[in-house]
Amino acid sequence: MSILTKKTTKIIGFSSILAIFALIFVISLNSSCAKSNACDLKASYTNDANAAQNTAMVAFCTSNNITYSTHPSGILYQIITPGAATKPNLCETISMTYTGTLLNGTKFDAGTISYPLSQLIVGWQIAVPLIGKGGRIKVVLPSSLGYGAQTAGPIPANSPLYFDITLN
Repeated sequence: MSILTKKTTKIIGFSSILAIFALIFVISLNSSCAKSNACDLKASYTNDANAAQNTAMVAFCTSNNITYSTHPSGILYQIITPGAATKPNLCETISMTYTGTLLNGTKFDAGTISYPLSQLIVGWQIAVPLIGKGGRIKVVLPSSLGYGAQTAGPIPANSPLYFDITLN
């Protein structure tokens, strides 16, 4: 009986050591994944080539002294203050203060929000990462990167939108 007890003790001891190594392996694997700051999310969009909207957007920029650059998506933007060197990605929750107007000058919204960037309109997903914390950007979005063909509260369907955004 003592031989059986010695064998059982050795097996239990070996199993315990094996379990501890497995646990250490799993913890280290999870830790290395958690340390990764990689974000694979990218804003999904189709380049907007609506000539009539683009003409209206350019006219808005010209009449409001916005010296704009054109993003491949069709967004017109002017970086007023670049902000910090580190730019937000879609995996992050951001805080920003903004004002939104229609191109006719009608203000439809303003405020400060804190939200995951991936859950905001596509135009913001593209434009906000162009600046860092403390940065400010003026953005004119084609309707396809805002609310598209749907009416959203005071925003009529197919409306290009202007935003003045500061990343907090």
